[in-house]
Amino acid sequence: MTTVTILGAGAMGSALATPLRARGHAVRLWGTWLDDHLLDAVEAGRPHPRTGVPVPEGVEPIRSGELDRALDGADVVVLATSSEGVEPVITRAAPAIARIGLLAVTSKGLLPDAAGAVQILPTCISGLFSAAGLAVPAIVAIGGPCKANEVAAGRPTATVYGSTDLEAALRVGRLAQTDAYRVEPTADVIGLEVSAPLKNVYAIALGYADGLAERTGEPWHDLKSAVFAQAVREMAAVSEALGGTSATVFGLAGTGDLQVTGLSGRNRVYGARIGAGRPRPRPWKPCAPRSRPSRAPPRSARRASSRSACSPTPRPASRCCTRSTACSPGGPIRCRP
Repeated sequence: MTTVTILGAGAMGSALATPLRARGHAVRLWGTWLDDHLLDAVEAGRPHPRTGVPVPEGVEPIRSGELDRALDGADVVVLATSSEGVEPVITRAAPAIARIGLLAVTSKGLLPDAAGAVQILPTCISGLFSAAGLAVPAIVAIGGPCKANEVAAGRPTATVYGSTDLEAALRVGRLAQTDAYRVEPTADVIGLEVSAPLKNVYAIALGYADGLAERTGEPWHDLKSAVFAQAVREMAAVSEALGGTSATVFGLAGTGDLQVTGLSGRNRVYGARIGAGRPRPRPWKPCAPRSRPSRAPPRSARRASSRSACSPTPRPASRCCTRSTACSPGGPIRCRP
């Protein structure tokens, strides 16, 4: 039996427990210092507050103060925090993850290095291990059109697992793949990682067309189709400019993920609100769920979060362009659902 430790008890972290448990693996669901209310529901057997689906039987919930126990003896680690939680959690868990040697990541983001060049999140995570003098594990990025509530419910889902070490992507994919949860491996991590955050911007424009239809009572399907096609072209151009391929963008990672996000999700709703002429929320603060406690993270995590994941020089959090952060101006895109 393979032991999988999921770091982050939010929507996607808890959702991935469904295919992993269906394959018979031992699953540990570790919650950050902000996830206590989520683990309360898990332990009580109630539906997960973010997905509306109870986690499978046999999942072991573990509180933030027991990170060492969560990682002890694990064969694979899955990082499933929001993007702003990546650095503090990795900083605390890095020594154990380096020994385990295999890290899958659902978090997404584009971040600038010290020179202002764009880097994908796996590159930044690798830098954290190198800066700490630790062996860099094989990193597998998880992306594609995956709504956490549908994954949690066991509905048919096609996803993409990417790594420069293709064998690592295949290994993690084999652990998670079921009849309902299908995994497409790729070595094009750049194409995969570029698509995930950028498609959220374009989903706002797709939602805007829906809002126009609501306001005018007439369809705006032609506009929405044109926006969709232009979005895919632009994502492909960015992917190629950073060293990825357009083929990845034209598949599940780009076109597929954009389709899902353009049908539902916070960004599509935000665009529809603008298109319909309704006032935008001011400020728009999806980063804090209604029931999230306000406790601060451990001191070590607070120190880690003040540093850049890409470079030793500090940078404002608002310089990150991520799939999961949207509380400050200057480029952030959205929060995790």
